[in-house]
Formats: sequence, structure tokens, C-alpha cells
Amino acid sequence: MRKRLVLGGATLLAAAASLFFFAQPAQAAAGIHVSGTNVVEANGSNFIMRGTSHAHTWYTGETSSFANIKSFGANAVRVVLSGGRWTANGASDVANVISLCKANRLICVLENHDTTGYGEDGEAYTLSQAVSYWTSIKSVLDGQENYIIINIGNEPYGNTGASAWTNDTVSAVQAMRNAGFEHALMVDAPNWGQDWEFIMRDNAQTVADADPNGNTIFSIHMYGVFDTASEITSYVSSFKSAGLPLVIGEFGHNHSDGDPDEDTIMSTAVSQGIGYFGWSWSGNGGGVEYLDQVTSFDPNQITSWGTRLFNGANGVSSTAEEASIYSGQTSSPTPSSSISSPSTSPTTSTTPTTAPGSCSAAYSIIGQWSGGFQGEITVTAGSAAVSGWTVTWTFTDGQTISQSWNATVTASGSTVTATNVSYNGSLGANASTAFGFIGSWNGSNSAPSVNCTAS
Repeated sequence: MRKRLVLGGATLLAAAASLFFFAQPAQAAAGIHVSGTNVVEANGSNFIMRGTSHAHTWYTGETSSFANIKSFGANAVRVVLSGGRWTANGASDVANVISLCKANRLICVLENHDTTGYGEDGEAYTLSQAVSYWTSIKSVLDGQENYIIINIGNEPYGNTGASAWTNDTVSAVQAMRNAGFEHALMVDAPNWGQDWEFIMRDNAQTVADADPNGNTIFSIHMYGVFDTASEITSYVSSFKSAGLPLVIGEFGHNHSDGDPDEDTIMSTAVSQGIGYFGWSWSGNGGGVEYLDQVTSFDPNQITSWGTRLFNGANGVSSTAEEASIYSGQTSSPTPSSSISSPSTSPTTSTTPTTAPGSCSAAYSIIGQWSGGFQGEITVTAGSAAVSGWTVTWTFTDGQTISQSWNATVTASGSTVTATNVSYNGSLGANASTAFGFIGSWNGSNSAPSVNCTAS
């Protein structure tokens, strides 16, 4: 999709073309990588991206968005960056973005938006320029292969000259590998991301074969071109049949070029086991404000589109599974030489479940570093289902909480109260859910006793 702050419509046509079916080359095994049609983590666990895009490059001050997106159930966020078409996001800024993703247990898809609409938009950058940007900040990307995916360039061609997409994308992928990037790479389709000429679909194997690491993911953006179920299912099936990995890198519930079939987009992604990212968290302008999922970056002002994406059928909150890299994480979300990891048996405290309709809560320190820590509380229903829960505790060492997700957390002095959010209050008998937070400490960081009350 072209830049959301200034958006023009284009008439887009669907056409029929023959399909080619090939096998994916051997994949790299470092960090997040491709395995056939799947995206997997280093340990081989499938990772199906579910989340939204955040327009960081235009709203660099909205850093609370990462925790808020996590609180809505996402396991990944696609972050808009610029290398100079807009205010450039330098190495220190991108390092902070990665830290925020890790602190909030999100996989980060970093995308360069400068290329949007090249060939049709005179201000757009080339894919070669996008590679130069990634190379300029490589120092903060190296070593993060478990946590980030590099989306080389957003919608790198409009509808003019899009036939050059294949050669330019091959060159960009090879240039990234020659520069030493071992990360999973994501490439967007031409035609403002919608591939109505089927250029990406019919040449994806050529791009995949050009990657010596065999670690390239293809991204289709679904707006007005994808307004019928048959168009959506046919496109996704073509990649599945070809043995190539596909994600729906953007989609909306409405658009200037037509009305996408978001219900089929989401149900197809779920049934086919592929990732999706809705566009976008907040900050849209130029007539597409209806694509905001929350108003003014306020998670308490969720829009109808946000409600559909996160809480509707096949939505983020019910289908996202957190990346396994964060399970039992014992180091700081922010790399630092002063980090001190917790013991191999994390500090915990638990309240027992004693009766039907009751619940228990277990407090764990997942990671700890100088001055900060990451906590997690697992809530488990008793022998009967519950419709809601509240967890309370009192810090005894002066700890404070700065961010939280998957619960509404409030503090009064040292006493903390956490209540369920809309999507994780109802638990079946003996079922569990978890919420987390980032906190600060000074001197000592003992685990408090926790109490759980069910409703």
C-alpha cells in the first residue's frame, strides 16, 4: 500500500495466468527461517505471524504502541522505517525498536517504506537504495536473527514498470546476502503490493532460488484487488502448491480501490497456516483514517476495524501463538554488558486453586537485568470454568511497573491489580492464560505473594 498519509486510488484489474510449481531450496537454520511453506524458529517450531503494522517512522514518540499491540494479543508487529525519504531512522532508533519488540515478546518485522510505489511515485527509492539503508544499520541487526525479519522494501513498484520487479528483487536479495545478512528476508509484491499482474506469483521461484540461504518469505498486500473469496483463496493456494512461503503483509477492511473481503482473508490465512498483518495500528491520514485500529494511539479507543482484526472470528487474539524464543527467556530484552540473569529456576510465587469457580496465579521473573526485569503471571482456572479474573499483589521491595500486556494493570502505591482483558477472561476448567509486564527494581527483587479472584 502506498504511504497512508497521502493516498490515491488506482484501477486494479485481476488477470489469469499459468502457475509454476517448484520446490524451495535448502533453507538456512540460523534464527527465524523458511522450511517449505512455513516460517519456523531456530528450534524448528512453526511461527505464524499475527499482528499489525505500526507507523513508527512518522510517530517515533509512540513507543507505548508496542506494549499496547502486545496487550491486544499480537505475536508480531510490522514496523515502518525510513532511510531518508522521510526522517531517517538511524541505528540507535532501530536498536530501541528491537528492544521494545523483545521487551514485549513480539517478533519484529522491520520494513523500509522508502520504496513504496517506485516507478509511479517520483519520490520513491529503489530497492538498491533500500539495501544501502539496511547495510548502514547492520551493526544493530546482527545477532537479532531470532527476533527480527527484514522486509527489504515496502511495495517496491507501483503499476508502472512493475515487470522489473523480478530482476531488482533478485539483485536486492543477493546484495543483502553478500553484505552478510543471515536474517529471514521478506519481499513485497509489485503493483502497490497487490500483484494484480501476478508478477511475484509467477516469478517467486526465481527469487527464492537466488537466495543462497533459501530464506526468503513472500508478502502480498490485500486491498481492493482481493474483494472476492476466489481471488484470495486462489492466490494463497498458488504459493502453497508451489512450496513457497507466503504472508499477508497488509490488509484492511476497506480501501479507496475497493472493499477487501477481510473475513475470507483472515479465515484463509488461519486455515492455510500463514501469517497476516492488518494495516494499521493508528495514525492514518489522507482520507484513510478508517484503517486506524485504535484512535489517536489510545488502546482504550478501539475502532470497529480494530475490533474485527483483534477480537473477531479468526482474529489476532484467538489465533496468535507467542514465539517460543520467549518461553523461559532468562536474559534482558535489551542487550547490555551489565545484565545479570536470574537463576535457572526463576523466582516464583503461587496461590493454590481450592474450589470450583476459583483460580490460581503463579508469578515468575522471566528475565532480570540491572535496574529492570520482565515478569509473567500465569492464571489458571479451577475445576470449573470462569468468566473473568483479577490478580492482586503487593511489591515488598519498591518495584514499579512501566509496561504490561494481556491484562489491565493498575497500581496504588505498592499494591498492584491486574484484570483480564476482553479476549482472555473466559477460561475453561483447569485452563490457563498469561500476562506480562516490564518493571524496575533497586537493591532487591523478590517475588511477592499473589492472589487470584474469579468471576
